[in-house]
Amino acid sequence: MKRIKELDNGVKYMLFASFLFAIMGAFAKLASEHMSSLEVVFFRNIFGVVFIGYALYKTPMTSKGGKPLLLFFRGLMGFLALLAYFYNIAHIPLGDAVTYSKTAPIFTAIFAWLFLNEKLSLNSWIAVFIGFGGIVFIAQPSGIAFSKYDLLGIFSGVGAALAYTSVRELRNYYDTRMIVLSFTLVGTIVPLLLFIISKYFYMQELDFMMGKFVMPKGVVWLYVIGLGALGTMSQYYMTKAYGETKAGIVGAVSYTNIVFAILVGVVLGDSLPSFVTTCGIALVVMAGIMVAKAK
Repeated sequence: MKRIKELDNGVKYMLFASFLFAIMGAFAKLASEHMSSLEVVFFRNIFGVVFIGYALYKTPMTSKGGKPLLLFFRGLMGFLALLAYFYNIAHIPLGDAVTYSKTAPIFTAIFAWLFLNEKLSLNSWIAVFIGFGGIVFIAQPSGIAFSKYDLLGIFSGVGAALAYTSVRELRNYYDTRMIVLSFTLVGTIVPLLLFIISKYFYMQELDFMMGKFVMPKGVVWLYVIGLGALGTMSQYYMTKAYGETKAGIVGAVSYTNIVFAILVGVVLGDSLPSFVTTCGIALVVMAGIMVAKAK
């Protein structure tokens, strides 16, 4: 009975986290109509810095440290992945943007194999190829060329996977809160630097990582506050979910995020995915669940 209760709680927490994550995406899409994706990322992370900083103040961390460059790498990759994700949210359907980001577990399996010497089973390799097939179905490249949004979407998954892979090593040296703080700190400081650079050296080709800071007004404050608060809450419940039951089960349930995102996107004016795109989404979900089950 206890095991069933733990499973139920894990599933419930992840369902709630996935729903919050989709609503956060909606706030990011609405905020993007008034500010650059760079500024959206800035507000998303500054809330995390405040919350985690307060938690560290109340309960100081106990870490042996020793991996500052890897810690910075984790923060930088997480920031760039989030920047690509929010840029896509502003320009393509919410469900598509979320699906691209959910390819992270597939890439994580590959990077863990390459860098951490983790073995990949036959089923995991099959999942990887199914996932890549899903990406092609969603992108539907003309010839062999992917669009800018497709490439950024793929990078949102790759960048997140590199961040997750580095976490596996960092958790042996740092408090979990410090690892998360590295992400939110980089995601707050680097945008400030890019705001300055953009003022003098703006390049249209790099518009996804450039922008002018615009002070929010009126209802836009609601969007950025909702973005930061829901982003933090979704992370909290996601962490609780993984603490309640097996990672494979929780990881599989996390793909409900795509369904929530499609529904929320339709409410905001997105069209329903085409048949080919739906097939691609289904393949990515199948691949992710296969990888989660293998873990």
